[in-house]
Amino acid sequence: MQADSNLRVDGDRLWDSLMEMAKIGATPKGGVNRLTLTDLDRESRDLFAKWGAEAGCSLSVDKMGSMFLRRPGTDDTLPPVMIGSHLDTQPTGGKFDGALGVMAALEIVRTMQDLDIKTKHPIEIINFTNEEGSRFAPAMVASGVTAGLFDLEFGLSREDEAGNKLGDELQRIGYAGDAEVSGRPFHAFLEAHIEQGPFLEEDEIDIGIVTRANGQKWYEITVQGFESHAGPTPMTRRRDALLGAAGIIEAVNQIGMAHQPGGCATVGMIQSEPNSRNVIPGRAFLTVDFRHPDQTALNAMHDALQKAVPEICAKGNVTADITQIFDTPPLDFNDKCVAAVRGAAKKLGYTHRDVTSAAGHDAVHMGMVGPAAMVFTPCVDGISHNEAEDMTKEWAEAGGSVLLHAALELAEIVD
Repeated sequence: MQADSNLRVDGDRLWDSLMEMAKIGATPKGGVNRLTLTDLDRESRDLFAKWGAEAGCSLSVDKMGSMFLRRPGTDDTLPPVMIGSHLDTQPTGGKFDGALGVMAALEIVRTMQDLDIKTKHPIEIINFTNEEGSRFAPAMVASGVTAGLFDLEFGLSREDEAGNKLGDELQRIGYAGDAEVSGRPFHAFLEAHIEQGPFLEEDEIDIGIVTRANGQKWYEITVQGFESHAGPTPMTRRRDALLGAAGIIEAVNQIGMAHQPGGCATVGMIQSEPNSRNVIPGRAFLTVDFRHPDQTALNAMHDALQKAVPEICAKGNVTADITQIFDTPPLDFNDKCVAAVRGAAKKLGYTHRDVTSAAGHDAVHMGMVGPAAMVFTPCVDGISHNEAEDMTKEWAEAGGSVLLHAALELAEIVD
């Protein structure tokens, strides 16, 4: 049985849920600061669980703290159609990155409850732990454990800058679950997300149908020099770790520019020690993020970094240690799931376009172990990971409605 083309989610209710969730960790500039496993994260989890119970769902939590709200299917022995994203944010994050995917999934179940729509497969709404990676690196660590990229011990042992371990913080906020993480079966996984780029809005496209995702490589680099006095130490005798880091930053940018189109290269974090104005830095720490839709090009970016860093260090008489902490290849999303999203957009009359995801998402990890696809909505000026991140209620409703129809097709409506 096919869902009627007039079927839509309740856009007002979806928007109200997004705005209510955005109050948790709200910032003065209109954004959200809700870091993973903080007390604010616990508050958002509690609200999500409450809303899920009101929608008739049962809750389970796995050992990485990811939350699963389950609506039974008529054959509850079948693997579920999973729909979701994450509720954690960047320190200066917006209202919609991650939250749109979770709230849209919740709205799907609410709509099904309102209309007494039954499906053969169960439906599970997911809130993944630590998608952003802003407190515990790497990003998407919980879905990475699910996909077998990391083992459970690695995931639980991640530490923030203060030395707090992810597993201990799960215990502290009461979300250390007992459900197994890896090997959890699913029929399909769907995720709605803002585009985090300007193209859908600029071209007045309602829906992005994500067919592919960029590969990513993340690194942590520690540059070791020698601390000495900024006055008496001659320029020719210095071993300035921060100067070495500056050279690496310039090299990273050049590597990104050399691998166009599609390549992105970013140094997002840098720390200098002892961080005193009249001491030559003896140690510097920085992160590197490479992305590209082509694996050969991504590998070439990796090789270029490995070549550039020793050369830069030799010039400055410093040393560097490079640790690769994240490596995921480009991914083609599942044909059947992508077709369900495309068919939903067509049925509902929304303009749509095939797109590649330049950002990392939990759907990418889920797509490594099972069928998955994504729905992109426009966002204002393409701004994301910023308090100015914004979208319209109409865009949210369109994304939620496409997600609804794709989920119902994959979960199989029962008359």
